[in-house]
Amino acid sequence: MTRILIIEDDKTFANQVAGLLSQNGFCIEQCHDGEQGLIKALAECFDLILLDVLLPTLNGFSILTHIRSVKQTPIIMMTACGAEAERIEGYQKGADDYLPKPCNFTEMLLRIDAVLRRSIGGQERNDQRELSIDALVLNRSVLSVHYNGQSIELTPIQFRLLWLLVEHQNDVLSKPFLYQMVLERPYSLYDRSMDMHLSRIRKKLVSAGMAADRLVTQHGKGYCFS
Repeated sequence: MTRILIIEDDKTFANQVAGLLSQNGFCIEQCHDGEQGLIKALAECFDLILLDVLLPTLNGFSILTHIRSVKQTPIIMMTACGAEAERIEGYQKGADDYLPKPCNFTEMLLRIDAVLRRSIGGQERNDQRELSIDALVLNRSVLSVHYNGQSIELTPIQFRLLWLLVEHQNDVLSKPFLYQMVLERPYSLYDRSMDMHLSRIRKKLVSAGMAADRLVTQHGKGYCFS
């Protein structure tokens, strides 16, 4: 079973995250103090660490530096929403990803799965190769999309974007998350690349007969396949 260590001083938030992850098949350990979290992280073997930045006794960046000096355990930093300087510092010190707080729990699970897949020895938790919703069928093995039996040509980036949205139907996926998962780069406020990709996907699907309002842009939040 995949073991995850949560180092977070907000016990209410930590318990919420622990409960969610336990329900999804993870084995969870918690520490609410920086020094104790570092001791546990170094003394035991974990598949992934969720690490808060602001911690009593020892901050998250110091913990990250100590761990990286001896281990390559995947680490996701948890930072206040919009704290860009903290995210940059975390990446520079070796963090694998970051989660804004407060966080969307669906997005948290997606990020954890993505980091585990990228890590050495990480196990592919989602081996689904085909998605089918109503008349829409996506096949990940050959990157094919069909609507009402009609083939729709998408670029690899467009396919990855549509797959994530369809896979998590009715969930709003944020732009920062999709930029990392689809474009594999950090989100920039003035970058409209994702809007352009979504617009082109919508145009192709509408041409095949799908209702335009199934691909929703929620301004200030992200995108959703309804």
